[in-house]
Amino acid sequence: MKIALVTDAWQPQINGVVTTLVELVAHLRERGHTVEVIHPGLFQTRPCPGYAGIDLAVSPYAGVVQRLAAFSPQAIHIATEGPLGWAARRCCLRQKWPFTTAYHTRFPEILKAALRVPLCLGYALFRRFHRPSSGVMVPTHGVMRLLGGKGFNTLRAWTHGVDTELFAFSAQARNNDLLSGLKRPIALYVGRVSYEKNIAAFLDMPWHGSKVVCGVGPLEKELKSRNDGVRWLGVLPRDVLAGVYAGADVFTFPSRHETFGLVMLEAMATGTPVAAFPVDGPLEVLAASQDAPCQRKGGVLSEDLGQASLEALNIPRTEARQQALAFSWEESTRLFVQHLMPIQRKPAFHANRVSDPVFESYLRSTGRYADYLSVRDELIPGVFSQTDVVLSNNFNAHEPRLQVSWGASPSRMLWIGFPPLRGAFVIHDGGRVLAVQGLVELRQQLSAGQAQSQLDP
Repeated sequence: MKIALVTDAWQPQINGVVTTLVELVAHLRERGHTVEVIHPGLFQTRPCPGYAGIDLAVSPYAGVVQRLAAFSPQAIHIATEGPLGWAARRCCLRQKWPFTTAYHTRFPEILKAALRVPLCLGYALFRRFHRPSSGVMVPTHGVMRLLGGKGFNTLRAWTHGVDTELFAFSAQARNNDLLSGLKRPIALYVGRVSYEKNIAAFLDMPWHGSKVVCGVGPLEKELKSRNDGVRWLGVLPRDVLAGVYAGADVFTFPSRHETFGLVMLEAMATGTPVAAFPVDGPLEVLAASQDAPCQRKGGVLSEDLGQASLEALNIPRTEARQQALAFSWEESTRLFVQHLMPIQRKPAFHANRVSDPVFESYLRSTGRYADYLSVRDELIPGVFSQTDVVLSNNFNAHEPRLQVSWGASPSRMLWIGFPPLRGAFVIHDGGRVLAVQGLVELRQQLSAGQAQSQLDP
């Protein structure tokens, strides 16, 4: 399938949304899908106010329209609600193309924290953005319940995965040069240093060991000046970050407004247990234990973040790893493709003002004109809904035939003949000639041939 992914969050940005989308695209391509990513790097950009490191496209509508038209996607997914997302949404609505969206970030809460925008206004804006979506992909059941209560429709459960090879298991906290000299136990935070992450809860909690922050953001300068005893590592390459995860004794996740929290999975994949508040995101990632429903697999949840971090030190690293393994990219990719809404493409008809009237007159004289219209206007668009098709009429060997061409160069081609027998059709496909009876059998044969053409080199 040809999938257009439109996103305001893409490399070189560093955040959980970018990580999720990069992994998704890689797994889609491994499955044989063709993915076109429309991202800010393809446009003129300006920095996002208050968010260093995030650039937004400026007036992208014309460019989005051009790129979507050139790619001719079979499905469109709009991943974010930024300038590119709004431009793609407008284009799809004008073209009457279905599209899916995703709710990766709880922006209403961010707008309230950063700009004091009332939650009701923030949710009204985002509800409007997602209203025409054929499916709003949501990473947790908790967020799905939240959005459902806010009036969002067509919600679809879409969990995320983690790269368990990159974030390899370590049976004990490893020594790491970036953590050298620090008193253990080491509590680690990874993520943006920004309003919505509630990082102050981590920095202020009582702790008898060391605290490490890995990330950057708009609050970094202010918080650094107030927290001299914290080691600030900034942004690290993914392979280096994996070593830092494995070197920590506990991963403390202070956010209360997270849609998922991929960093928790990355930490647990290395064996590092998680401490977090009992809110959406952590409640989904740290599943309840079947033997003891009040306990969580791979970490500890509590309203006392310091106490949760202390208790998480007793969680076996093997348990944390096992919980991370429950989130696979294979399943995440399968769900994503399942939720996509294919674009039903209408065939292009190459009319001939001279011969077409003669062609149609002959079909009327043999009583086949109604069947011809059913094949041309209903059957062919249904069978070839995911392919650009060109139709034309012609007489070949004195038999009226509908020519069907599709696919990239060299294109595939077949002819459907309309002999003067009620309900009879003849399929001419290369050297194969097949007589069929009735529209149902004709659809079955064409569908089988279309499926085979997708497999042929």
